[in-house]
Amino acid sequence: METKMTRRASLFAMGGLGASGVYGRVAFRDLPRVEPTAQEGLSDIRRKIFQCVWETPLVDTHEHLPDEEDCLRGPGGTPQEPWTVLFEHYLNSDFLVAGMPQSEYERFFVARLSPVEKWEIAAPYWKWVKNTGYGLAVRIAVRELYEIEDITSDTVDKLAQCYHDVRRPGFYRRILCDLAKIESCHVDSGRFREARDPLLLMQDLSIVGMFVGPNLRAYGEPTGLAVRSLADWHGVIDWWFDRYGRYATAVKSQNAYARNIDYEDVPPEEAEAVFQKQLSGEKLAVGEQKTLEDHLFWYAVRRATREGLPVKLHTGYYAGQNYMPLGRVGLNPAACCELCRRSPETTFVFMHICYPYYEDLLSVAKHYTNAYIDMCWAWIINPVAAKDFLKKYLVTAPANKIFTFGGDYRPVEPVLGHALVARHGIALALSELVEEGYLTLDNALELIDPIMNGNARRVFRIAEKQAALRTAPWFKG
Repeated sequence: METKMTRRASLFAMGGLGASGVYGRVAFRDLPRVEPTAQEGLSDIRRKIFQCVWETPLVDTHEHLPDEEDCLRGPGGTPQEPWTVLFEHYLNSDFLVAGMPQSEYERFFVARLSPVEKWEIAAPYWKWVKNTGYGLAVRIAVRELYEIEDITSDTVDKLAQCYHDVRRPGFYRRILCDLAKIESCHVDSGRFREARDPLLLMQDLSIVGMFVGPNLRAYGEPTGLAVRSLADWHGVIDWWFDRYGRYATAVKSQNAYARNIDYEDVPPEEAEAVFQKQLSGEKLAVGEQKTLEDHLFWYAVRRATREGLPVKLHTGYYAGQNYMPLGRVGLNPAACCELCRRSPETTFVFMHICYPYYEDLLSVAKHYTNAYIDMCWAWIINPVAAKDFLKKYLVTAPANKIFTFGGDYRPVEPVLGHALVARHGIALALSELVEEGYLTLDNALELIDPIMNGNARRVFRIAEKQAALRTAPWFKG
């Protein structure tokens, strides 16, 4: 497999995959091909835009990737995880929503069965989920990494073997850098992880445990600080920023999975009594929990702002199945406005385009100077909606406030598929804007670098952070 991967990497270096992105192998067989039409010059517009998009590196602004070594713990370099992990992150929810019984789900992902036996379990549901964004990312990754065009009972043995063959030391950089042409990834590991490859897997500092709960054990114990008061907990939060703030790309919270992001600016004297109840083990009422969370949220956000760290917040759609309260999700954009208004000096990054309420989020980005939008995950939630969002964004809000890719995966392989879906959508969005007369071809080409990497490099100060990481105690060069 290494020879084939090297060949593809060299094609990237020569721009070969850029050209083939329009008419060749990387043109998605599952998506409409770009075909010339009777309109003069149309095919030339698409050819130039697709080639430029395929040749341009991405900054990946959101992942959940573990260190490569943690995926290679078995004897002789065999992977820790079974090959079915390719289907387990996100796509597993589509299987369940399509009707796969829990017992069959567990047999597919957990039971010790042969690849063919496992595929017989998945096959009845695969035909219903393979065209979703989740399914598409996996299919493209399997095609590009293993040269398997269609996953069937005839090819699943090959898939399982190729999965093991590819998972060898260095496979992260081959997949992310050589094939997906990703410069670096921003990883949410929970708290902050001293990554073994920190220049590739740059880390966000998670603040959710600083204010939800708060998580006294996970955040308090590593500091060695005694916590007897709210001021002591402020000291714990400060410890994390003092230790990791200079290395972190941003701070991150996914608290929107549990509540709306409508954080009030609660003064410490009002939060102290609630915090004391928490310390004593008393159960907090809903209103009391919100009071404490709101106060600690703003303490962490203001500390992040002093450090110059953007604040990434989950908005919109929930991962998983059968529990999303869409009415509450719909309140996120209005809460985003209030956050931006309350703290204009903070750079807020609203993630996942708040799908399906992306029209509302467009208005936030247009109106508030400090509102930035991250399209991470969006391309596989709904690739058509993501393409339409980018089109609308570029004619609505300033183009220097959008980041167009984050894979949002735990296994690395589907990141490649997701990146190619995103490239396809970016190229389509720009091509359509030119064809529809909203942009000139030169305008479109000028936008490609900023939206794919330049905005992220600037806002997250990537060069500065990488320089700091080279001096970190855990950096090994």
